[in-house]
Amino acid sequence: QMIDTHSYNRFHNEGMEEDNYGQQDGHYRENDDGASSDATEGHDDEDEIYEGEYQGVPAYSDGKPPDGHVALGQPVSDSLKNHKDLEKETQTDEEELAQQYELILQECGHGRFQWQLYFVLGLALMSDGVEVFVVGFVLPSAETDMCVPNSGAGWLGSIVYLGMMVGAFFWGGLSDRVGRKQILLISLSVNGFFAFLSSFVQGYNMFLFCRMVSGFGIGGAVPIVFSFFAEVLAREKRGEHLSWLCMFWMIGGIYASAMAWAIIPHYGWSFSMGSAYQFHSWRVFVVVCALPCVSAVVTLTFMPESPRFYLQIGKHDEAWMVLKHIHDTNMRARGEPERVFTVNRIKIPKQFDELVEMQNESANLVLKVLFKMKSEYYGLSVWFPDVIKHLQADEYASRVKIHNNERIEDFTFNFTLENQIHRNGLFLNDRFIAMKFKAVTFKDSSFLNCYFEDVSSVGSFFRNCTFVDSFFYNTDIDDSKLINSRVINSSFHHNKTGCQVTFEDDYSAYWVYFVNFLGTLAVLPGNIVSALLMDKIGRLSMLGGSMVLSGISCFFLWFGTSESMMIFMLCLYNGLSISAWNSLDVVTTELYPTDRRGTGFGFCNAMCKLAAVLGNLIFGSLVGITKAIPILLASSVLVCGGLIGLRLPDTRANVLM
Repeated sequence: QMIDTHSYNRFHNEGMEEDNYGQQDGHYRENDDGASSDATEGHDDEDEIYEGEYQGVPAYSDGKPPDGHVALGQPVSDSLKNHKDLEKETQTDEEELAQQYELILQECGHGRFQWQLYFVLGLALMSDGVEVFVVGFVLPSAETDMCVPNSGAGWLGSIVYLGMMVGAFFWGGLSDRVGRKQILLISLSVNGFFAFLSSFVQGYNMFLFCRMVSGFGIGGAVPIVFSFFAEVLAREKRGEHLSWLCMFWMIGGIYASAMAWAIIPHYGWSFSMGSAYQFHSWRVFVVVCALPCVSAVVTLTFMPESPRFYLQIGKHDEAWMVLKHIHDTNMRARGEPERVFTVNRIKIPKQFDELVEMQNESANLVLKVLFKMKSEYYGLSVWFPDVIKHLQADEYASRVKIHNNERIEDFTFNFTLENQIHRNGLFLNDRFIAMKFKAVTFKDSSFLNCYFEDVSSVGSFFRNCTFVDSFFYNTDIDDSKLINSRVINSSFHHNKTGCQVTFEDDYSAYWVYFVNFLGTLAVLPGNIVSALLMDKIGRLSMLGGSMVLSGISCFFLWFGTSESMMIFMLCLYNGLSISAWNSLDVVTTELYPTDRRGTGFGFCNAMCKLAAVLGNLIFGSLVGITKAIPILLASSVLVCGGLIGLRLPDTRANVLM
């Protein structure tokens, strides 16, 4: 049976001794045609020849390697070489290994193994998307349910992003030293455990701590996932399939939106153990959102470590076994199990202890520009929900009903009062029974001989009011609701503990989930376009074009005066900008060498999370004052950055150094 054996002769020096067990010029070499090995000895000519049998650690007839070369695991003798020579040789070896690794991936093919890893890593990336959306969805319910004062509101969103920022750099750097798989397993386990735990804790401070550590865990997902997947993709497939992988972040957003819509409104899905322990529907939602992370941990345990990482740290035996597993898995899926993995020699780079910085100045320029681009993107994305929320609040406030100098006597209120202001009112012998105040404010009003029973007040306050001879039973009216008010000869009995909230209290909750669902779904066309064109038109062309179009769409936000217009612009912006996001992920992966890929990607992703916090603070403080500054700033940076990106050198021809 004839077997097609790939040749890597361009990595060999001419004139070197042909020894099946020998290593020449620091390479693991393939057997030449007609040569034999341990795997083929004893076979007849008619027998199948397994030329791809791994030769293990090379040996030499005299027990010593040729001058200037080293057997596997043996340190090179550097006593006669200066620093620059060692650095140059290391760089040359790394380049040759990168070229050979590219040829090996081409022999392994693209098939079942890559798709299996695609779905496993996709679950991890989906977990990152879910984590971002969970914050926004549970924030109102969690803060209300835990009686968080206005001074403490908003900390949840910021602290989760801070945790993700630290986690991205920490886990990304650790993956360059310990391994992609192991560190991703640990980081996802931290995220899943503390996300699950946060659904049960009752105190707000403990809840903040759990969500911060949960964010710290999931922070490692993005830098490790893209580094891991890129290292098993051949160059001609890398851009397209990394872009397809980005779709799982969108799926995570859709999953979170759908689960929020299906679970949080059902406030009856709850139980309590007295007044000390409450488990409401938003907590059920938090548990459900931890499922993608748990699934990623379980499935990832069955996947091997990155072979490129193994080669980088000198574990060539392990790397060869993983590469053979990839090859055999793909060949069996193609119906060609007889195809033999012909590689039995892999280039050994010299181990050089000092960190050698990249010498490619154009690459350094690209990195500096990309950091600024990506940070601006994230801040703008986080700002959109605040704009929509502000428009909703304005529209709701415009419908407020104002009552002045009213006098109501001997009347029973057993219905809901909503979005009202009562000034200088007088209530005599009135009864408030089994009713609710929603966004109702009483100012300078008097309540004489009134009876309050089974009353809930959400977003309602009594300012400068007077209560005389009044009785309160099973209400949530307490000092936090009575602002500068006087209580004379009145009593409170069996007051409700905790904060009383139901889904109906949020007039826009359904709409918020639907808007997030639309905004996330809008990236689908952009994802498809970027995946199909990434390897055809280039990463930087895709990046620059997408940024310019995003900047133009951002500018038209200036003319968005209605909620529907802003939602349309949100969808348009998301659809146009996702191609730039995907390009940034691909470019960042290709710019860094293997020993710094996780660290570099983690740093870049950490800057994104920092931009999310700063974007919330800066843009959020301006949203109620003027839209001009954040819109002009964001659109200008996007357009200018896009034009610069179009002139930067592309990375699609890069091999993974």
